[in-house]
Amino acid sequence: MSRPMILLNPGPVTITDRVRNTFLQEDLCHREPDFAELILDIKKRLARVYEDSAEGYQAVLMTGSGTCAVEAMISSLVPKDGKLLVIANGVYGERIAEMAEVHGKNFVLVKAPWPEAMPLEEAERHLQNDPEISHVTAVHNETTTGRLNDMDALGELCVKYEKKLLLDAVSSFAGERIEFKKWNITALASTANKCIHGVPGLCFVLADEREMEKSHSAADSLYLDLFSYYEKQKTGFSPFTQATHVAVALQEALLELEDSGGWQMRMERYRSISVKLRDELDKMGIPRFLQENEYSSMLSSFHLPEGYSYEQLHDKLREAGFVIYAGQGGLFHQIFRIANMGDIRDEDVERLLRTFRQITGAA
Repeated sequence: MSRPMILLNPGPVTITDRVRNTFLQEDLCHREPDFAELILDIKKRLARVYEDSAEGYQAVLMTGSGTCAVEAMISSLVPKDGKLLVIANGVYGERIAEMAEVHGKNFVLVKAPWPEAMPLEEAERHLQNDPEISHVTAVHNETTTGRLNDMDALGELCVKYEKKLLLDAVSSFAGERIEFKKWNITALASTANKCIHGVPGLCFVLADEREMEKSHSAADSLYLDLFSYYEKQKTGFSPFTQATHVAVALQEALLELEDSGGWQMRMERYRSISVKLRDELDKMGIPRFLQENEYSSMLSSFHLPEGYSYEQLHDKLREAGFVIYAGQGGLFHQIFRIANMGDIRDEDVERLLRTFRQITGAA
């Protein structure tokens, strides 16, 4: 059986046949008890992906993309009398600042140029001098460049200054190390269709249960009110229609994650592939965009090969059965990106490298 188109974009991912086959099951009604049981099981499995969050954190599911989860988290958990420190070094950090502005939150943005690390010295100056700051937010895996941001350092600041961390883990949950207690995480946002290897349509916020029980919603949106989902989902139901087929696929993807050794084994698998890709493309004269130790386990950025525009490179690879990703904003004419989440097999990697050798004349 031939392989499907291999998605090398950072979500949605190429799914396994095991997950794909869940769509052959019977349809479900979102108001039936068996669907509620399914949601309760998913919530339990999401919370225990990391041992650190198995006790004391609750998953809240919503129908939407990862952006939906991040916006619900920011809208619902940053109170009107609070202030959000947004730390950005890419598209997605800057997008959080846009969310805060749209929702009328009191916030301050500190940002670095996209190829650079988070501006933590500037962030600490704000934490030292602005007592109004109550929450801090940043992107764990900034897929603009593939940089894995230094959450140990940021978490240390959050603990030191007693600030609640709202983490965008959309592209890192189940594929990178996450320290809930050490980083002072109040909540993180993620999605089904990246490192979990589900399909698009469901996202979630994993939140400190104490925070959800003692606080009041600050949301100014009906659909994005995290607290209304939290209360309803205590029994497995939701205030609005959930993506039922996607939920079945998500449960199967979580079972598959557990069967394959959990997030640690997934991270190791990702890293073995991405390191190989960076090393081999470098030999072909396609250098990486960041330093080797700056990358996340599953996403790499590269300078465009000499003589190729992004569109030309994309089309050549698409003909061979691969979808890559462009650089964003001002990086569009400089770089391309390869993500290796999903059902990426050794033979897919070898075929991809053969294709690059043909493109570069290194074959």
